[in-house]
Amino acid sequence: MTDYAFPPPDQASIGIAGSSKRFPVHRIYCVGRNFAEHAREMGAEPSKGSPVFFMKPSDAVIQNPHIPYPSCTSDFHHEVELVLALGPSLPEHWSAENALQAVYGYAVGLDLTRRDLQAAAKEKRLPWDTAKGFDASAPISDIVPIQEAHLNADTLLSLHVNGIQRQQACLGDMIFSVSDILLALSGLYALQPGDLVFMGTPSGVAALHKGDRFHAELQGIAELHGTII
Repeated sequence: MTDYAFPPPDQASIGIAGSSKRFPVHRIYCVGRNFAEHAREMGAEPSKGSPVFFMKPSDAVIQNPHIPYPSCTSDFHHEVELVLALGPSLPEHWSAENALQAVYGYAVGLDLTRRDLQAAAKEKRLPWDTAKGFDASAPISDIVPIQEAHLNADTLLSLHVNGIQRQQACLGDMIFSVSDILLALSGLYALQPGDLVFMGTPSGVAALHKGDRFHAELQGIAELHGTII
């Protein structure tokens, strides 16, 4: 038994639909600019070069319906996303043909962003970790195992805030597919069971305020409800 200097924090985990077991979170990878219209609204011209990645800490996940408005921002944005959850069936040698065997299930999540901090960092050509990797910045639904989650190009990803639609797109609008992203990530990192991949957001990102109620949905598969407090 390891003798720690002090008790380690609890393992970050999220629920699994239809199961009493929990999914242990290893790392959270995020894809930037994976929907063309969102790339344009952020001031970038979309291209199918190399995907853009950034990360959040594993304990940024939150399943409490009460989402805290973060400190040090006055421009707090939502980004609804398809989330991949990777399981133990990882390929020994990754390829476009076998990448999907790594997927344990799917969820819907929000990549919450302190947009003003991100803009300031971009202007100075500095990293923007503080804009993305803060506490409770990754609200997520329960994971739906892949056997029960049937995605296709027409599956809708959407977000409503206070009953008004803010974001909606078909998964077929993604520039990089699930296989594309997993293959690219596997070349950069040693992917592990428990990894989550936030697959990028459609256009329509906008501010959230205290008291706002949101409803995120991966059509026919997963839903996420919450309130900003």
